[in-house]
Amino acid sequence: MPITEPIAESVSGAEHDEHPCPDVRPAPAPVVRTPATLAAAGDLLRALAAPVRIAIVLQLLESSRCVHDLVDALQVTQPLISQHLRVLKSAGVVEGTRQGREVVYSLVDDHLAHIVVDALAHVEEDA
Repeated sequence: MPITEPIAESVSGAEHDEHPCPDVRPAPAPVVRTPATLAAAGDLLRALAAPVRIAIVLQLLESSRCVHDLVDALQVTQPLISQHLRVLKSAGVVEGTRQGREVVYSLVDDHLAHIVVDALAHVEEDA
């Protein structure tokens, strides 16, 4: 079912008033997200969803790399690495800079890598 109206992220503070717990803070004012923003976030999360792309992001979090470095580190074929880099680049996760005959890839910013690191930490907590 398509989302056709803005979504409020927060819950009203009324539920918190019923439980006078000292650790519970009042809910912040709701942040309204437009359908376009939600769709863009979904696209970004889908771009990060493949295991090889997660591994690429983790490699690039350590340092910038060219394709052959990623091939060696991840033990997958060059065409597969290139395909995944195209997806990450089109999603705005990575950028490539030509250095001579090679393109060196890096993360656009570390903010996106935190999504991957947090997801891994969450999974590893339950392991």
